[in-house]
Amino acid sequence: MIIVSACLLGINCKYNGKNNRNPFVLELGKKVPLIPVCPEQLGGLPTPRVGAEIIGGAGKEVLGKTAQVVNQQGEEVTSFFLKGAAETLRLAEITGSNTAILKSHSPSCGSGFIYSGDFDGKLKEGEGVTAALLKEKGLLVLNENIFSDNQKGKDLKR
Repeated sequence: MIIVSACLLGINCKYNGKNNRNPFVLELGKKVPLIPVCPEQLGGLPTPRVGAEIIGGAGKEVLGKTAQVVNQQGEEVTSFFLKGAAETLRLAEITGSNTAILKSHSPSCGSGFIYSGDFDGKLKEGEGVTAALLKEKGLLVLNENIFSDNQKGKDLKR
């Protein structure tokens, strides 16, 4: 079983009430059981919600309490992101999943790169809060870019 960002499956749970439907992830679901998650919803945030970014670091630093998640209105929402990460980890443990495919650039799910924290559309290296926690606990965390033309899911065969 693979944990998957619910927005990649076409579920309208993205901060703006939309989704990031990915046909390759949907196709994967025909071969492997997928567990849809939206850490921000699991953490108690509504949909739609005000967009948020990590200030002062990345997910690892949020877990270490040296960075925080703040929304565009300046409200600190770190506790929602921490709760959502913990609930996602719990689902992975319950289902025995050791792999996650999460939405790139997200303050929850991003892996490799996330938004800068300046709400300017720029990226910085790092993981979102959920991605960082899952990696810390030994899960393989990928993003939907593994399905790019040069990959087409090869990373899942490791």
